[in-house]
Amino acid sequence: MITARRMAVVLTAALAVYFVLLAGRGIDLIASGTVVGVLMGVAILLLPVLGVILTFFEWRFGAQTEKLARLLDDDGEFPDTSALPRRPSGRVERDAADAYFAERKQELDEAPEDWRAWFKVAQAYDLAGDRKRGREAMRKAIELQLR
Repeated sequence: MITARRMAVVLTAALAVYFVLLAGRGIDLIASGTVVGVLMGVAILLLPVLGVILTFFEWRFGAQTEKLARLLDDDGEFPDTSALPRRPSGRVERDAADAYFAERKQELDEAPEDWRAWFKVAQAYDLAGDRKRGREAMRKAIELQLR
């Protein structure tokens, strides 16, 4: 069975191969000796560097999120969403996701400095399909847990 972690490793490995190939093209352009070639080669070499930095931050975010999930699970507080009704695609039905979010938001309003509440709200955002707000809430949970 392919887990999210295995898929991330496979995709990161493919990305690493791409970065190496891209860097090779940049070096070839620099070796051409022409002004345009050198400038384009330097610009192309910046792309793998930027890619490695962004990949590092994504892996760090994933590791921190996994750590918080483990802490919640160890305390018996990891939210169980298996009973929520789902569409044939596996996504939680919209009304159920909205109701679940309202419950988690209520918990957050009662304890705005609790990383556990932020984690649960992040999960609720994800269930509702709002990945951007979910990631923002998870960043807040990580920040609060690190304090």
